[in-house]
Amino acid sequence: QVQLVESGGGLVQAGGSLRLSCAASGSRFRINVMGWYRQAPGKQHELVAATTSGGSTNYADSVKGRFTISRDNAKNTMYLQMNGLKPEDTSVYTCNAQGLVVTDRGMRNFENWGQGTLVTVSS
Repeated sequence: QVQLVESGGGLVQAGGSLRLSCAASGSRFRINVMGWYRQAPGKQHELVAATTSGGSTNYADSVKGRFTISRDNAKNTMYLQMNGLKPEDTSVYTCNAQGLVVTDRGMRNFENWGQGTLVTVSS
């Protein structure tokens, strides 16, 4: 099994910055894609940013130029640097990882989610 643990959420004023982290742990796994999703009350679940093991990145239009996703493959940790935060960025941010894991039945695809971390941006 692969476990994901997020950290770094909190309360910040508009225009401020936060850095989220997502650490993956387990045994005999390889992560291909990691991403951050968010869902605010009454809004749809949306992809914020994603990154592949090869370094490709993808961002939602609403965060381009303000958020930066990065990844330390050696530490199996992903980061989301959020600058210029706006009240509309307020949401629960959840980490997602997809890849391969070795089980007693052989190699299997997996997709796991973290528990989520709350980001609140005050105006």
